[in-house]
Amino acid sequence: MNLRFNPELCLNCPTYSCLTKCINLNYDFDTAREERTKIALGEYSKVLEECYTCYGCEEYCEFGNHPFYRMVELQEGLGVKKVSDETKMALLQRYDVSGEFIPKKVGGKFVHICLFPEVKDLVKGKLFEGYEVVRGRHIFCNMLYLHYGMISVIKERAQRTINNIMKLEPEELVLYHDECYAFYKSFAEAYGIEVPFSFTHLFDFLYSRLKEMEVKELGIKVAYQRNCSNRLIPETDRTLDRIFELIGVERVEREYDRDRAICCGASFVLSNEPEKAEGLQSKNIRDIVESGAEYVVFNCPMCYTTLADKVKAKDLKPIMVSELCRMAIGEVDY
Repeated sequence: MNLRFNPELCLNCPTYSCLTKCINLNYDFDTAREERTKIALGEYSKVLEECYTCYGCEEYCEFGNHPFYRMVELQEGLGVKKVSDETKMALLQRYDVSGEFIPKKVGGKFVHICLFPEVKDLVKGKLFEGYEVVRGRHIFCNMLYLHYGMISVIKERAQRTINNIMKLEPEELVLYHDECYAFYKSFAEAYGIEVPFSFTHLFDFLYSRLKEMEVKELGIKVAYQRNCSNRLIPETDRTLDRIFELIGVERVEREYDRDRAICCGASFVLSNEPEKAEGLQSKNIRDIVESGAEYVVFNCPMCYTTLADKVKAKDLKPIMVSELCRMAIGEVDY
């Protein structure tokens, strides 16, 4: 299972935008060229140590050459530690599985909510009528290991995950979490993994369902917390804009959104780097407060868990995208 990476594209890149546009590293052109050349040749680069694992370089690359996946390959191959051995073992055990996956239901329409049991309370009502909720480690994408330089774990478990999804015999599979969708759309494509079933991103699903219903314009201003995984599938962010337009929501302009989004800091909490986490959160919250938004919208449950209380402390209302859509059809009131 080899990465579809062409070193010549990096060696001859005219912009090195994967690093020059990175707001965490902030490299100038010459530094970016020097470090990207090392990465293209499979050599050690300081980027491997300094990378914030925000996935942004995957979005910035004009050639679809998978610069972030390449870096994680090198982090692991060259022994660059992103977490302690103790944390690494705990992560390996936490999300592994034993025994055979036996689905409770076979056939039909499913909403896959990853490993977040709390999301089950969000996927209900008219928008999700006729859809069965599924979750659990047997069908977990394992993409979180990208944050910790452990890409081999994803590759080792990939086929098992796909095989277990196949046991559901899904007529339709809606993926709630960006990370899950990115596994099938971005990671599988990058590694030449066949995905023998169709799947839909939550935003595409919600937009389609809303178009079938009577929707009221909410007339509110929102700041969107664009999560790291969405950088792997940037086309879905444009679908979110279509949802906002449909339901009368203004996505406020701010410094840390769209292609300049920064993460919630959760990965650094797990890797015991609280200063990095607090630095990112402080920038994000300050930017949100200054934007003039009334609500802060999340799609990633981990981002919500990490930032919701901090947002509330600033008298702003945190809300998940799916709940915002339920507001627009009059099912919930925030």
